[in-house]
Amino acid sequence: MAQGRERPRVAFAMRSDELAATVFTAHALARLARVADIVDDRVLTEFSSERARRVLADIDVLITCWGSPVIDAGVLDAAPRLRLVAHSAGTVKGHLERAVWERGIAVTTAAQANGEPVAEYTLAFILLSAKGALASAQDFSRLQDMTAKTRMPGQVGNLGSTVGIIGASRIGRRVLELLAPFHHRRLISSPDLSPAQAEALGATLVSLERLMAESDVVSLHAPVLPSTIGMIGRAQFAAMKTDATFINTARGVLVDHDALREEAGSGRINAVLDVTNPEPLPAGDPLYDLPNVVLTPHIAGSMGNELPLMGDFAVAEVELFAAGAPLNYPVTLADLERMA
Repeated sequence: MAQGRERPRVAFAMRSDELAATVFTAHALARLARVADIVDDRVLTEFSSERARRVLADIDVLITCWGSPVIDAGVLDAAPRLRLVAHSAGTVKGHLERAVWERGIAVTTAAQANGEPVAEYTLAFILLSAKGALASAQDFSRLQDMTAKTRMPGQVGNLGSTVGIIGASRIGRRVLELLAPFHHRRLISSPDLSPAQAEALGATLVSLERLMAESDVVSLHAPVLPSTIGMIGRAQFAAMKTDATFINTARGVLVDHDALREEAGSGRINAVLDVTNPEPLPAGDPLYDLPNVVLTPHIAGSMGNELPLMGDFAVAEVELFAAGAPLNYPVTLADLERMA
C-alpha cells in the first residue's frame, strides 16, 4: 500500500471514457472501490491540463490502457505519490519511459489477459491450416463441386502434423498449452530457451532453420528487437514445405513482406496475417487478393466481450497493492526489452 495512506487513490489514463466503460465493468469498479478511492471518474487523455495536474498530484495508482499519454519524468514530477502503474492491456512500451522504473514505481500489465484471445485465434488457424481447410474453402468456392476435396494434398490433418512456434513469449507458451490436447509434433525456436525448458512446454527446441523446414504450420510469437526485425525473410520462406502455412499474430516488422509476397504469390505456401507492415497494407496490395492468404485487421487481441478480462486483471493488481501483497504480473526493465 502507498505509504501514509490507508487506502490508495486511483485514476485512469487512456484513450477515452468510452474505452474505460468497455474495459471496466460495474462489478470491476465496485471491487476497486472496496480497496481504493477513485479520485476522478473521467479518464485522463492528457497530462498537461490543470485538471490532469490536480489528479496526478493526488494519486498512488494510475490505471492505464490503450491510448494512454506517455508517462515520462515530467509527468512523474507532477505525480510525487505515484507508486503503481497498472496497465489494463498488453505492452507498456508505447507509454512508459524508463524513468518510471528508475524511480521505483511498480508496473504491471494485463498482457496475459490480452494474450488469451491471441492464443485462441492462433490455435483456431493452426487447426484449420493443418486440416487444409483454408485452401480447400477457396478451391470449393471456385470449382463449386466436390473435386475440390480430391485436389487437397494427401498429407493433411492434425494427427501427427508438425507445428512450429517461433518465440517462447507469453503467447507462444500459451499456444503450446492450448495445443496439448491435440496430436501434433511441436517444435519451438527461441534463443532464451533451453532444451529442458522446451520439453517442459511440450515441444522440442530446434533452430529457426530446422523449424521452418520441418513444420506444416509455423506461428510467429517473437518480440520486436533490433535482432528480430525482418527475421522471417526469403531464406526462411523458401525453406518452408510446399502447402505449409505461416501465421503472424506478433508484429508485421518481423517479416519481410516482399519475400512473403513472392513465396505466397507463387501459391507454394499459405499465410494467415493478423498484423502487417505497414498496417494496414496499402490499397491494392497483392496480398489482399491471393487466395492462399488470409488477412484480418489486427483482431486477434482483445475485442468486444473479451475486453473486461483485462480490466479485471488490472483491478486484481490494485487489490494486491492495497493489501501490501506481491503483484501477479510485474513488469521489470528487463521485461520491457523483450516485450512486443
